[in-house]
Amino acid sequence: MDQAPGIPEPPVAAAARWRSFARVCEILDRNARNPARLIPILQEVQEEYRYLPEEVLTFVATSLDLPPARVFGVATFYSHFTLKPRGKFTIRLCDGTACHVRKSIPILEALYERLKIDPANNTTRDMLFTLETVSCLGACGLAPVVVINDDVHGLMTPEKAVALVDELVAKETT
Repeated sequence: MDQAPGIPEPPVAAAARWRSFARVCEILDRNARNPARLIPILQEVQEEYRYLPEEVLTFVATSLDLPPARVFGVATFYSHFTLKPRGKFTIRLCDGTACHVRKSIPILEALYERLKIDPANNTTRDMLFTLETVSCLGACGLAPVVVINDDVHGLMTPEKAVALVDELVAKETT
């Protein structure tokens, strides 16, 4: 909630804001509020939120006595970090040479259709799935490869990929 300059934040709003940063404070404390530990701090924050919210990055910068531009610079430099909300399950489809030659694009198209998303909006509305393509997953012998969070699935087909999504949806709804 943005406040007009000079008008104090209502106590209820201030308490809610403090609770929303309580988890970030725990992460900062565990890392001794050491600016040299910025990357591990951001990794933990992203694990907590599934992305790096702008207001949290500003809070981290202030808490570590770092310029916000430096924190945002680190968050945008490393491809591991994201400033956009992500789904509970991140699906990474390899489109490296081996996977591409073994037809990764039809898998991508099947997943876009099943998840009802597209390259511009790669996270489902229910925040369950985020779909990304990557240049290489280092599992060329299993091409084409899909990684869902940390689970590697090789020798994929469009049907197998959709079945994996359906399995996860079924687990989440029970």
